[in-house]
Amino acid sequence: MEEVKRQIIEELPLPDFPKVRFQHWGLTDLVPGQGQADQPLMAQAGETGIELAGLSQTYYDLPEDLVEAGVLLLPLKQAKQDYPDLVEQVYDRVAETKDRLTAENLQSANTGLFVYLPAGVTVTENLNLFLAHLGADGDLVGRVVIYADQNSQARIVSQLETATAGISNVSLVVEVLAATGAKLTMVNFDHLDQETIGFINRQAVVGNQAEVNWVNAAFNDGNVISQLTTKLVGEGAKSETGVAAFTSGKQVQGFNTEIQNIGRHTVGHIFQRGVILNSSSLIFNGMGRIIKGAKGSDAQQESRVLMLSKRARGEANPLLLIDESDVTAGHAASVGQVDDQQLYYLMSRGLTEQVARRLVVRGFVGEILAKIHDQKVENQVVAAIERKLNNENGTR
Repeated sequence: MEEVKRQIIEELPLPDFPKVRFQHWGLTDLVPGQGQADQPLMAQAGETGIELAGLSQTYYDLPEDLVEAGVLLLPLKQAKQDYPDLVEQVYDRVAETKDRLTAENLQSANTGLFVYLPAGVTVTENLNLFLAHLGADGDLVGRVVIYADQNSQARIVSQLETATAGISNVSLVVEVLAATGAKLTMVNFDHLDQETIGFINRQAVVGNQAEVNWVNAAFNDGNVISQLTTKLVGEGAKSETGVAAFTSGKQVQGFNTEIQNIGRHTVGHIFQRGVILNSSSLIFNGMGRIIKGAKGSDAQQESRVLMLSKRARGEANPLLLIDESDVTAGHAASVGQVDDQQLYYLMSRGLTEQVARRLVVRGFVGEILAKIHDQKVENQVVAAIERKLNNENGTR
């Protein structure tokens, strides 16, 4: 039976990432890590949330009022045992297993998290999900499952970071279900090191009058492909997806960002900002898809790429697929270098070129990063920007 499953998986096509050559990266050769840690590697005392480091839970803090309200925040393996009916509402239902990399994840995942927000519950503080990748102990192959029941609300901050370096892969699939009237903001900070190759697949299904907004900060140092798909299936469903990405060195990052307007009067907006350094490559593939019958819907997307090196390669590829006439839709895309007039203006005020470039870069991605609303993550993002720019200055 296992041989039959393996054959079926190997016959599936690889995901389609236009203009990104990832087929030789080895993402199909997963060896799930067995590493563990005995103390928190990312979480800090007092933060509401949970941390997994490899196969071990290293941190947990959920206020008593949320526990009493029925909020669940626990490892996926435990959730499958204790709350199978809830998990089955989302698991392998939101992220359709149509490509080989998603299927490999489903087959091999040995770690992950489950979040459940009961109907009518509003979580006022950020819920933090920490995934520490122990690269020295093998690949991270995990799933995160989030179920926001009717009229629940929360801001979930997820951090994916390499904690111990080692040549390895990361395969992460995130499934989000927002039931009628639910409102979620998903903040993701990805920081995988240069020895890590990654496949990240985040998908959401949004119900009637529900809303799922994404804020993705991708500051990886290795080669990564990232899929983010939001399906607006319910009437009046909404999603705003923001992506901020930096590439440096010789790395390649590719993004497929898609919103599907399926229900009537749905609204889906995509905003992407990328900065490219050195000889790296960054590809934004954006898709707005309005399905037949999604009358009164709106699909907009805007992708901008800022190149800080003549050796870099950047692309912004927008695509609109419209099967309904009674809709509004539009897109904008640009790839360019730093505006010399902006630099001149700042330098005329006494700033050095190095400081002026930093201000231009921060301003370029600031519109998206301003929506993080988590001081710790904001500080980490600023530190990542500084680190990448310092490396860029050292190799120019």
